[in-house]
Amino acid sequence: MQQRAQRVAITDRARNVLRQLIDYHGAVLLHQCDDYGDAASPRWFPVRECRVGSADVLLGYLPWHTEFWMCAEQYEVWKHTHLTVDVVSGRGSGFPLEAPDDVRFRIRSRLLTDAEVATLPPPRTGADRMT
Repeated sequence: MQQRAQRVAITDRARNVLRQLIDYHGAVLLHQCDDYGDAASPRWFPVRECRVGSADVLLGYLPWHTEFWMCAEQYEVWKHTHLTVDVVSGRGSGFPLEAPDDVRFRIRSRLLTDAEVATLPPPRTGADRMT
């Protein structure tokens, strides 16, 4: 049986920083959108304070049931891409949540293979979440 491909992953270092964010802020979600000014810098939101748009696309789940969402316009450009959440040295934007310890989250990408694309389920959207 063929294993289903994933659209998202997280490095061990980013996983540790994500755990710190959750410990401090409670459940969070990751949202990626070009509107934020830097396509490689995602934004973290407390789940209770973020409204996912009906056209936003759920890319997958990170540890601790952390949802990774992307705005529809950016998804159309990146839909054949695998994204890995990582951290690098430096301060983030501070909005709305910032990583501790002078690190910021970054997205690393690679193209999905044709074989991986063939195993991906259809993406869910924010509209699916509301039904």
